[in-house]
Amino acid sequence: MTSDIQEIIETLRKFNDDRDWEQFHNAKDLAIALSIEAAELSEAYLWKTAKDAKIEKVREELADIFNYAFMIADKYNLDVRDICLSKIARNAEKYPVEKAKGNAKKYNEL
Repeated sequence: MTSDIQEIIETLRKFNDDRDWEQFHNAKDLAIALSIEAAELSEAYLWKTAKDAKIEKVREELADIFNYAFMIADKYNLDVRDICLSKIARNAEKYPVEKAKGNAKKYNEL
């Protein structure tokens, strides 16, 4: 059975292959595109309160961010589930509940 993430990656691959876009999708350019999409997500909140942001704009930009991130992971044959869970585990070590709960300080300031 294919995971949801793997289904998305395979759909992205087919979408790009059908258009012969793989030639443009080196890791550097994908990372730049991801950064631009993240800025566009920020733009959805610019000069507004968080509750006033248009959810459809947030949804669209998040989809672009996820898609570029998945394409980068695919480029390096990285397991998205594994890298996300590993990072959460590392963050749990850096930010133990007893020190970090309710605190916004960086781990080296705790």
